[in-house]
Amino acid sequence: MAGDRPGGEPLVLGVPRAAFRPSPVFLALVALFVTSGVLTWNGVGNVRFDVFLFVVSGWLVSLCLHEYAHAVVAYRAGDRDIAHRGYLTLNPLKYTHPLLSIVLPVVVVLLGGIGLPGGAVWVDRHAIPGRLRHTLVSLAGPATNVLFTLLLVVVLRVGIDAGGPVEFWAGVALLGFLQLTASVLNLLPVPGLDGGNMIQPWLGPQYRRMYDLFAPFGFILLFALLWNPRIGGWFFSAVFWLSDLLGLPPWLYGTALSLIRFWQS
Repeated sequence: MAGDRPGGEPLVLGVPRAAFRPSPVFLALVALFVTSGVLTWNGVGNVRFDVFLFVVSGWLVSLCLHEYAHAVVAYRAGDRDIAHRGYLTLNPLKYTHPLLSIVLPVVVVLLGGIGLPGGAVWVDRHAIPGRLRHTLVSLAGPATNVLFTLLLVVVLRVGIDAGGPVEFWAGVALLGFLQLTASVLNLLPVPGLDGGNMIQPWLGPQYRRMYDLFAPFGFILLFALLWNPRIGGWFFSAVFWLSDLLGLPPWLYGTALSLIRFWQS
């Protein structure tokens, strides 16, 4: 329901419309993504650096949209205060853990070539009634990654036949691969991560207490699992199998991974 506050600023369900406008930071990331894509396509300047900007800015845009999906579903589910916390403006500087949500995922992309999930928006779970709504809030982020994966695969498979520089399509392939790894990681039932938070509302009281005890250490648990040779092997085998199933050429996203490490000769 829309209205006006005394100062004349339009309201939506009691929230100023400004709370829903994309932030300049997000718009700048989108502009950088588009610009670096054009530079990569046209081979202007240092191509390796152009691909680096294209992949990193594209990945940051997807992180913003992942967290926005959580926020907008939480808002619709009953957490109206999430708008006042700035999460509906797509501004990554509003996240509760910028280091975990922005810096660490970018570092892991550059060094490890996987899309690491990051805990960013704080949701007032007490304001959201019903277990299903809680699950949908947690599912919204991974669903965004799955959607981006499929979209990038379609763009790659349709567009690459039309020609164009291999560096550009390598960047698209790597972005698709990053979205795929993020989709799988986000759906793992690890306490504190999206996959775990999806099942947490359905646990019995005893198991929920255990879950809440381990949830703050979700990232540590994730790294420990991936560090385990057997579990890490299962994860990467599943990711590469899905990648092949979707038609993402390993040599293509591997080429982009080499290109974005522009500091290496």
